[in-house]
Amino acid sequence: MKITWFSFLFVLLVFSSAPWAALADNHEEFIQCLSHSNQTSSSIYTPKNSSFSSILQFSIQNLRFNTSETPKPLVIVTPVSESEVQRVILCAKKTGMHVRVRGAGHDYEGLSYVSEVPFVIVDLINLRTINVNVDDKSAWVEAGSTIGELYYRIAEKSKTLGFPAGVCPTVGVGGHFSGGGYGVMLRKYGLAADNIVDARLIDANGRILDRDSMGEDLFWAIRGGGGNSFGLVLSWKIKLVDVPEKVTVFTLDKTLEQNATNLVHKWQYVAPRFHEDLFIRILVSRVNSSDQGGNNKQTVVASFNSIFLGGIDRLLPIMQENFPELGLRREDCTEMSWIESIMYFAGFPRDESLDVLLSRVQISTRYFKAKSDYVYQPISKGGLEGIWRLFFEDEAKSAQVILSPYGGRMDEISPSAIPFPHRAGNLYKIQHLVYWDEEGDEVAERHISWIRRLYSYMAPFVSKFPRAAYINYRDLDIGVNNINGYTSYVQAKVWGIKYFKNNFDRLVHVKTKVDQSNFFRNEQSIPSLTWWKNKGDDSSGKFQGSM
Repeated sequence: MKITWFSFLFVLLVFSSAPWAALADNHEEFIQCLSHSNQTSSSIYTPKNSSFSSILQFSIQNLRFNTSETPKPLVIVTPVSESEVQRVILCAKKTGMHVRVRGAGHDYEGLSYVSEVPFVIVDLINLRTINVNVDDKSAWVEAGSTIGELYYRIAEKSKTLGFPAGVCPTVGVGGHFSGGGYGVMLRKYGLAADNIVDARLIDANGRILDRDSMGEDLFWAIRGGGGNSFGLVLSWKIKLVDVPEKVTVFTLDKTLEQNATNLVHKWQYVAPRFHEDLFIRILVSRVNSSDQGGNNKQTVVASFNSIFLGGIDRLLPIMQENFPELGLRREDCTEMSWIESIMYFAGFPRDESLDVLLSRVQISTRYFKAKSDYVYQPISKGGLEGIWRLFFEDEAKSAQVILSPYGGRMDEISPSAIPFPHRAGNLYKIQHLVYWDEEGDEVAERHISWIRRLYSYMAPFVSKFPRAAYINYRDLDIGVNNINGYTSYVQAKVWGIKYFKNNFDRLVHVKTKVDQSNFFRNEQSIPSLTWWKNKGDDSSGKFQGSM
């Protein structure tokens, strides 16, 4: 009997998992299981250990999830080898322990290290080996590595190879690649996940699989389908990309008084159509400025932040032809190596040692909340002015909106090539951010309320049906799974279609095939379907509906 998706709308499709209530009593059994293996006791931490808090807090990158009220794990395990990770998964499966997997702790909602149910953290901080092969332009990268470590190791071997990942060097590659991973070279080379050619993964049964043994469906799903849904990725094999010996960077700040509104408006039309070697993003924030009388006043600044994969002499004519209004001059531009541009976008001084890329400690850690949007049609000048007005509210003191252009290679890759669906048709992506430094629920609520007002205001100007979002800018406001009990396919699709659009159904199909018991799960993990077969149904138990 062939089942269609329409028939599923009338059937409750649920997560199948161990009862939550039993988990709290299982951690001693879990630790005992590990102790019977070769797992060293030094890599297992409980609240009884003096170093438990420091291990937990080291990779917390959002202070919202570092309070006394934040739920803490029962156990933290820091394995040092694939076999140790395998043992952790097998013991967790055996004892019914809920697992969260943490790379560098940048999940925007803290899902890699926070859970409302009793849980264990598998912290991959010790899995950081990176092997770069210049001859075939590839690298194997363990999932606990940071983007900064990867860039550093590439630059050690070559001045003309790079990789199109993000600008924040302390982000872990495990989560970054799992969600797609975009950076300033996306218009030239696409996403990080577009350039992954193999992976090693532990599945829910504890098997270590590579691309050949996991199959193309699972390999497709892990390259953009989000972390902690399909298995635990141990390492990635990536395809390195060519970069010139010299690139050009510039940042031009334009306030409202310096025609910022008109410039941002024009940018929407030209930035997605620039030559693929040119990437100009805009960072919008509130600043203090002085008027002609020397009086301080608040205004909004749009920072045009750019990299060009080539020299100044080639860049200037492109800018003059396509965006003369910005007024870019030769003296605004700086030529540097690609690895120096990594330092530039990360905000480090030009004379800073490259060794800073090896640090896992952020320059600053604050409270923050983020959201994301995609734009298909240019926003009117009046629409932009409405955004600026929100920036003059008290809670927007440290708010930021980042506009990142698409086009180029992003227009050429099919929306179903990997789970990340946001391709042709998108002019740019928006990241909405609000930061604050004061403790307390009331302060947090005021700032989160502000960004929700901004998000509400943006609704007429951004993608619709669904209003799309980016999985790596995790946002639990758009929908969540039931953390206690079951979650239906229909409920999960509320958030799933926003991140993955039409790819969500295929992700559900893969999940059901590889992790039917829903061992790997969180508040926004892909659901594993459970259904009842009627007499005469296909006895294999595989989903038969159209994907």
